[in-house]
Amino acid sequence: MHLLLAPFILVGISSICKGEYESRCNVVPTDPYIEVGSDIEIVCHTCVNDKVYWTLQNREIDETLSTIINSSHTVLSLMNFTEHSATVVCREKATGDIIGGTTIKTYSKPSKISCILDHDNQDWTGVPERITCNWEHQINPSKDIHYTVLSSSWNHPSQFEICNSQITTCTAEFIPISDKIPLRGSFNVTVRANSSAFEAYSETQEFTSYHIWKIVRPKLDVTTHPDGVLVNWSQMSSTTSGLCSCQVNYSKCTMGIDFGQRGHNRKIKKLVKTGGAVFDSAFFYCNSFYGFIDTVCGSVVNVRTPEGSIDTTLNCQERGNIIVENLESCSTYTFSVRCALEKAPWSDWSLEKRILTKLNMTDVKVRLWRNIAKPEKHGLRKVHAMWTGIPSTCQETFTYRIKLIPSKQHMTGVNYNKTICGNSSCDVDVNQDAHRIILTVSHNDALFAEHSVYVPAVKESLPQVTDIQTTTLEGVIQISWKAPVQPARGYMIDYTHNGYQYYWKESTYTNVTLTDLLDKKPYNITVTPLFGDKTGHGTQALQICSRVGDIGNVTISDVQAYDKSAFVSWEVKSREACSGDVVGYTVFYYTQKGPQLNVTVDRTRQFISLKDLTPHTQYHLYVQATALTGTTQSSEWLFMTKRFDLRLITALLVCGSIAVLLVLSLGLCCAVQWKKFKEKPVPNPGLSSVALWSSASHQEGTCLGEPFNKPHESCCDRVYPEENEGMSTPPLPTGCKSNIVRDQTEEYTVPDVVPAPDLQNKDPCESEDMLHPSSPEESTALLLSESNQLSPYRSQSSVEGPAQRTSKQSKRAAVKQQEKTTPATVYVTLDMFEQDKGQSPEKET
Repeated sequence: MHLLLAPFILVGISSICKGEYESRCNVVPTDPYIEVGSDIEIVCHTCVNDKVYWTLQNREIDETLSTIINSSHTVLSLMNFTEHSATVVCREKATGDIIGGTTIKTYSKPSKISCILDHDNQDWTGVPERITCNWEHQINPSKDIHYTVLSSSWNHPSQFEICNSQITTCTAEFIPISDKIPLRGSFNVTVRANSSAFEAYSETQEFTSYHIWKIVRPKLDVTTHPDGVLVNWSQMSSTTSGLCSCQVNYSKCTMGIDFGQRGHNRKIKKLVKTGGAVFDSAFFYCNSFYGFIDTVCGSVVNVRTPEGSIDTTLNCQERGNIIVENLESCSTYTFSVRCALEKAPWSDWSLEKRILTKLNMTDVKVRLWRNIAKPEKHGLRKVHAMWTGIPSTCQETFTYRIKLIPSKQHMTGVNYNKTICGNSSCDVDVNQDAHRIILTVSHNDALFAEHSVYVPAVKESLPQVTDIQTTTLEGVIQISWKAPVQPARGYMIDYTHNGYQYYWKESTYTNVTLTDLLDKKPYNITVTPLFGDKTGHGTQALQICSRVGDIGNVTISDVQAYDKSAFVSWEVKSREACSGDVVGYTVFYYTQKGPQLNVTVDRTRQFISLKDLTPHTQYHLYVQATALTGTTQSSEWLFMTKRFDLRLITALLVCGSIAVLLVLSLGLCCAVQWKKFKEKPVPNPGLSSVALWSSASHQEGTCLGEPFNKPHESCCDRVYPEENEGMSTPPLPTGCKSNIVRDQTEEYTVPDVVPAPDLQNKDPCESEDMLHPSSPEESTALLLSESNQLSPYRSQSSVEGPAQRTSKQSKRAAVKQQEKTTPATVYVTLDMFEQDKGQSPEKET
């Protein structure tokens, strides 16, 4: 049994020995908190008879700071320790093994205590309503610190709590502790800081109540005064009878221009944003903070120009008043006042008061100038007269009149016409002669001011400036010129951006700088020399912009995509008159997976044809315009190239269409001709006529060849078909050689008259009249007279009535019977044309 317990006893003994060894080999104290700047000693307990050394933040400490007490104890002394947190380690000298270590953390006690007595309600003028104390404390942020403000005084020696806080400021109601803190004496304040690791007390700070009392802000009232502005204030403190120091501050409010229109206003905008100014778009309202920027009313900013302040001392229970002089007439000023007890902090500024000063007659000096336009077609010149001196903000009513006096007719005691004008400018028309413009300003029907300016004649020989040079930089225009030969007493520079609103300034030098210009606006500037009471001719400079703006918007107007190319066009729309000039364009295009390509063209072209594109592929496209002032680019455009070139297909379709039309036209013509050929009429027996036919022996020697097979080849054989009713027979030409063929009728005819035997031996031409009657009706008459019966053919298409035809036939037969022998009569039938050439026709007698 005892043998079984032996191993457990040995393990326990070894554990005890090991724990004793570890407890003896360590560093003390463990993780101490000390006040920053204090001293600390750290002891290293060693278990071996060997030297040790120390490290601070892994850096070896000087051996002189370490002291060996005995073989097992070494003490490290650290003086004025200021590290926020540092680790100290004790190591064996021989092996460098760590024996032990500790982390030293420091804390600071609260310092720089300040207290103030003030009022929560600024209308309360009695004892202070609260006490507020502030201090500084550098601590470890990970620690939760609880602060307590302790106080004591001569009438309450023991410390009492004023307030508690977890931050470095604390506020308490003053009335509940007013019996412990006297207003007419002093008291002490101490701040205690507590945490789980330390407790620290600040140094005791003594305060005098009157010296930390911040009285309520004064109540201010301002009124206009003939000599300036009367400022009154009251109700500083009703419980103090000492002296109070007061300070009156005043500043002039001027209207600025809308943000972005003037270059310096961008800086003002930043000041307004960070300065804490109050904005109101409905009316002018100045906040109570003291600075340069006052307020913004809509798009107009009021800039407060510091004018000055007036210090005065008076009894705290008195009403303060002071007159502020030397202020500008008809100008808006803001006033505020603050006061303080002796050695005490200033009160808050009073609510600001705004007031418009009255017009001071002695300060007003009217200055007149004019701008002369070029003569118009009818010879008149428009003169724009403008003046300054009386602010437009003045509440007084003034009347402005312009008198135009020709220089040649200038006589004293003569009344000239006067023109009533506005408050700052007036337009009048003058001829090409010299004139003098006189401005009169009256108030309550009394002459207030008068000034004149000279308008030279068009052809008057007067000097003028030359070689005007203008430059612009950041919204400022600089002008220089060459002086005329005749010395000038000065130069007047007038400038406008719209031709209606003019600005002007006078200079005695041959250069001037124009500021406060509207941003990105073109200005017309005229320089005129001044000579005594006259002026020279004005010289106008080239139009110049106050600042060149960015390029206008670039817009892709059209993209025509083909299979391997694309035509791209674009346009630039400028929104401002002073936009930058384009130097060149760069067209960027790319596919979804391909590299970005670009093509550059000069400023004269706003189109380009992109080559070597991939068919049936989507491309991304945008155009970038470059100017000296910067670049701008269009929005991205997507287009898809065609699979085939549609232009080639279109050309083939057009050519094919033309070819088809030609073939159809040719076919139609052939069809028409064929139809005409097929529709040639066959001779109608009912339309045939009879004629005298010569014998076979008489046909020799005549010009009759083949009378039946080729009826149209003979010039002498005449066949007279009977025309339809209502048509006339054309006259026959004379002469044997006439080759008249009646192709127009498209009818085949055969001879209808055979000459008599006694005429066969005569010349064919002589027998032409007998062979061919004058008309088909005469031939028909012959047949009717001899046969005494009607022809079966003529009965189908007789043109004339039976009576008329019988009469003509009777006349014709009588004449023929007297001159010639009665010829033989034959019938011409259709089947005669189908017989052979040698076959003789059938005759009837």
